[in-house]
Amino acid sequence: MYPFTLKIGGELRTWTRPVVMGIINVTPDSFYAASRRDADGAALQAAAMVQAGCDIIDLGGYSSRPGAADVTPEEESARLLPAIKTIRDAVGDAVPLSIDTFRASVAEACVAAGADIINDISGGDLDDDMFDTVARLRVPYILMHTRSNPADMQSHTQYEDVTAEVVRDLAFKIDRLRQLGVADVIADPGFGFAKTLDQNYELMANLMAFKALHCPLLVGISRKSMIYKELGLTPQESLNATTALHMAALINGADILRVHDVKEAVETVRIYEALQRNSSPEQRIISEADKDEAKRNMMI
Repeated sequence: MYPFTLKIGGELRTWTRPVVMGIINVTPDSFYAASRRDADGAALQAAAMVQAGCDIIDLGGYSSRPGAADVTPEEESARLLPAIKTIRDAVGDAVPLSIDTFRASVAEACVAAGADIINDISGGDLDDDMFDTVARLRVPYILMHTRSNPADMQSHTQYEDVTAEVVRDLAFKIDRLRQLGVADVIADPGFGFAKTLDQNYELMANLMAFKALHCPLLVGISRKSMIYKELGLTPQESLNATTALHMAALINGADILRVHDVKEAVETVRIYEALQRNSSPEQRIISEADKDEAKRNMMI
């Protein structure tokens, strides 16, 4: 849905092409070991990501992989706040900084420390104060779909129609956020969260249906189990297949790719843009018609 704008630090920023969001984790147990950093390492990684063409940095201090240890809000903040400072010292305001947290108190502390966006894997379900907090802070909010909590989410994968139900759940919450005055909402289908392997691929195939939400669409599939389990690999071996699926996501309507590997994702976006630039007018018209048809067929 280009162009789209987000209010970052009191100013509107506009993106006219797919956005690459680079993942940095200041955790000891994220599922992809190469993404783990301390505060100083986070700054170095942020600088490298910006150099590679990253548009947004997403910083997390709580691992959401199944079986990960719980941490207190105090510990999560203690991981994130020093990293925010070192990242800002390293790259300044060159790119917006998103904070991956489901806790309103952590979100507020991080925004006060210089963060720009809140990325909530729980879609507001794990902290009743999150929606009101985001509305008061007036920052963009990434609304992800899941069910229950990371510890047992994979026991909640019963859907009659996974695409329709995920779209409806997000639409209901987007309406609540709009009523609270949240202007900038980014929708995330929640690949890997309370979804079976096949349900993840069904969502990917039907991604255009999420255009009915009239929000930028974020896809976070980088090195996830939907890739490495399908191929019998490890996260470390999954870059090539991740890149392939990133191209499918872009073709199917993704606006933001949340990735571990910025250089490869930026290259994928550039190849996608070349395809779009050289497609015939008839093909572009058909693509827009497909989007309209998806909106008409999706009951929200």
